[in-house]
Amino acid sequence: MAHEFKFVRTVEFSETDMAGIVHFSNYCKYMESAEHRFFQSIGFSIVTSNLDPPIGWPRVHTSFDFKKPLRFEDEIEIHLLVAELRSKAITYHFRFNKLNGNDRELAATGKLTVVCVSRSDDGEMKACNIPEAIASKIEPAPAELLES
Repeated sequence: MAHEFKFVRTVEFSETDMAGIVHFSNYCKYMESAEHRFFQSIGFSIVTSNLDPPIGWPRVHTSFDFKKPLRFEDEIEIHLLVAELRSKAITYHFRFNKLNGNDRELAATGKLTVVCVSRSDDGEMKACNIPEAIASKIEPAPAELLES
């Protein structure tokens, strides 16, 4: 079962502000990219129209702590950890590391909680249990990984 996912990307010029650092709003995009790739790694898409009923994953909480700025052309590692798996929700913890050769420098941490929902014919969303096909492939990360 999966409890983490990592990928590396380069900061684009369009992601920076007038001070030349990554604008805070881009960290949300980085988290979503990691979440989508995490789902792909367990054999699913975040868009689950093939399930009956189709489900969605609205965001109900997000937060960040910034340690060091990231800048244009920095190579960064986005590290997703499953912090909590409940019947209807998943909480992820993220680490955003600036890569300098073999060294990692923590630039920020983040937290994202998503809730599994189904949508009625009139478009109303209602929390539902995470389908077993998905839940059975995910587990919370070991405590020592979440602490470090």
